[in-house]
Amino acid sequence: MALAGLFLLLFLPVHLIINLMLLSNDPEPFNRAAHFMASFPLVKIFEIILILALLVHAAWGVYIQICNWLARPTAYASGNKAPTVFFSKFMIWTGLSVLIFLVLHFFNFYFIRLGLVPGDPKDFYSVAYTLFSVPAYNYIYLFCFALLGLHLYHAFYSAFQTLGLNHRIWSPVVNIAALIYSIVIPLGFAFISVAIWQFR
Repeated sequence: MALAGLFLLLFLPVHLIINLMLLSNDPEPFNRAAHFMASFPLVKIFEIILILALLVHAAWGVYIQICNWLARPTAYASGNKAPTVFFSKFMIWTGLSVLIFLVLHFFNFYFIRLGLVPGDPKDFYSVAYTLFSVPAYNYIYLFCFALLGLHLYHAFYSAFQTLGLNHRIWSPVVNIAALIYSIVIPLGFAFISVAIWQFR
């Protein structure tokens, strides 16, 4: 799950860079980038790997959480609990909320490309602007990216811990990198949403 999660962490900055093209008044750069991502053979292979990584990460996360629940179906009578990082207690819920948002995202973009839902696959710029003009969509979008930030912070740090890469010097550096990443990436996507919604 850690390896799949790290792979997904590498994808998000790429996705953000492409989405920043939506801030241009010219739709061509974004549409060209979207077309390249949809048609270039190497990218299509990467896309399959990305979807598989997402499914593995989500399925394994749910499996581990169910195992944890079954291992301790009732709380300790004494009320004493093992020390747990605050964000780790909510990883399953933040993860599931992000997964629900991704399903919505697939319907709005990926399924258009596959011809499963109506829309112009050659003009995702207009598709994005149409969606971001709907207040309810923006509220959902911003809420989900806030939850994604919480998910990313713990996921980034714990992935390195799971892989045994703890070190008294490097672990604090990883923790700072996790904090920066979990703030910058969601804020970047949120900025695009608000900029289009409020100022275009």
